[in-house]
Amino acid sequence: MSKTEQVGRDVEEYFQERGPTVTFSKLRYSVQERRLCCKRGPEKYILKDVSGIMRPGMNAIMGATGSGKTSLLDVIAGRKDPAGLQHGKVLVDGRVVTSELRLTSAYVVQDDILMGTLSVRENLLFSANLRLNPKHHSSEDKNSRVNTIIQDLGLTDCADTKVRWSNTGCISLTLQQHLMSMTEFPLLGKTVIFSIHQPRYSIFRQFDHLTLMHKGEMVYAGGAQHALEYFTNLGYQIEPFDNPADFFMDITNGEAKSTSELQTVRTSLLYNGKNTLATTYCQSHLHKKVLEELDHVDKSIAEGAEGQNKPAEYATSFLYQMRVVCGRTVRNTLRNPQTSYAQLALNVFFAILVGLIYYQMPLTLTEGLQNRSGAFFFLIINMVFGNLSAVELFINERAIFIHENSSGYYRTSVYFLSKIFGDLVPNRIIPIFLFSAIAYYMMGLKPAFTAFLCFALTMSLVSLAGVGLAFLVSASVSSFAMANILIALPFVFMMVFGGFLVDLNGMLSWLSWLKWISIFRYGLNAAYINELTGQFFYSNNTVIPGEVFLESQHIDYSTWGFWQNQVALLGIVLVCMILAYIQLRRINRWK
Repeated sequence: MSKTEQVGRDVEEYFQERGPTVTFSKLRYSVQERRLCCKRGPEKYILKDVSGIMRPGMNAIMGATGSGKTSLLDVIAGRKDPAGLQHGKVLVDGRVVTSELRLTSAYVVQDDILMGTLSVRENLLFSANLRLNPKHHSSEDKNSRVNTIIQDLGLTDCADTKVRWSNTGCISLTLQQHLMSMTEFPLLGKTVIFSIHQPRYSIFRQFDHLTLMHKGEMVYAGGAQHALEYFTNLGYQIEPFDNPADFFMDITNGEAKSTSELQTVRTSLLYNGKNTLATTYCQSHLHKKVLEELDHVDKSIAEGAEGQNKPAEYATSFLYQMRVVCGRTVRNTLRNPQTSYAQLALNVFFAILVGLIYYQMPLTLTEGLQNRSGAFFFLIINMVFGNLSAVELFINERAIFIHENSSGYYRTSVYFLSKIFGDLVPNRIIPIFLFSAIAYYMMGLKPAFTAFLCFALTMSLVSLAGVGLAFLVSASVSSFAMANILIALPFVFMMVFGGFLVDLNGMLSWLSWLKWISIFRYGLNAAYINELTGQFFYSNNTVIPGEVFLESQHIDYSTWGFWQNQVALLGIVLVCMILAYIQLRRINRWK
């Protein structure tokens, strides 16, 4: 065996014995104020040359608000925008951390980010189905694990209650106990890293490793049980019955005074712009020992362990993710009456209303043409503006999507396609066909079944085009107010340039191009061609073919003339959907 292979094997065995070990060296992270997508102002460093080692066990990062503890945790977890990392690197078991760490780790946020229409058990099972490989874990195994977690977290009474009505926000203390139990046994090999502000003593005494942060710098990193001794040696004295966590916070905040004359001078300098507690720590044997170990890891990687890096993969396949995520989407739709049953009922009601208003339209002039023109315009307005609710789709679930996608639950494409198959088909296409069937025959349009199918296809494509634009807006913005503005403006412009309200042939040439992107124009033209071709209208003893009206409107009523409108609508749908997917991938997932 060569020296390189031996070194690589030694490093691998070292990490396997100790479990997952996280190392980070000389992390320097900065942020810069942005205004109108441009960076302005000086850079502000929120982490300043931070180095450390996190081994299996409970690794706590403590500090006051703004100390950099959460930023350090996010950088370690690969959740922080890499553009702000000016220097340094993070390694897990000697491998460089990338965004793929989300596929092999779990990130627990402070606030609940769960699907409110699902129960506690269903949310946990959803996570288990996507994070546990089905080749290695059966359904019974997943259910057993979910039941165990429910019992450990004390959620038995509300396990089958929907999250929106259950009190799941009060389990953090229980969760801490559960994480502690995961680190007690070496065979489990769990490395738990968390940020905490000021824990009570019963929690603090369970910490294995403590990192204290102040103004972006470390002021202590080592065993939690040795932290009190460290600061005592610096001249700080803890009061009887005082909580060590409170004592450490008083030190970093400057409220605790050192009995050492030298340290008192240093502490006074802390609030004159110099963090001398951090300087003292950098000169301590603790920090030097950490640097020596980090140097050893760097050399080991350079000599042979670097080639062992393998790209992380999702725990489940694309098709398996589709089945699980689509199932949740359908379940969420069915449990939201306002987006499922109400949508269907509204379409039926509106179809009956339109059918009664334009009931059995005659073929006499001029009411026959006028009523048909008004009915088609009215129907297309309903198809387009009736899909304004789709603008809420990605906005409502934006936080859930970012959390789950960043945690490696599923691919972005899976989430997007689940919305198409689980929301678009049942909520947009099926109700439209039902709407068309009721309104079409009540209005007395062409009785031929093929004409009805063409009418239903036109209404469906008009509806999908409106949904596609709503999807694009929903994926691009995060607020309802902005979304409503961005979706209403193009719909209004499309309506104006649809050919019903304004004569497009007499329009200014520099504005006439807008008709080519009008959903209303293609929908109206297709509806006119489908109904008027081969139709005859009567006025006294005069018979006028419907083609005369089409020619007067400069509408091509050939076979291709009809289908080119369908192709145009389908093109709008595809373009909007593709852009919506691109926008979904571009959503900022960094913290």
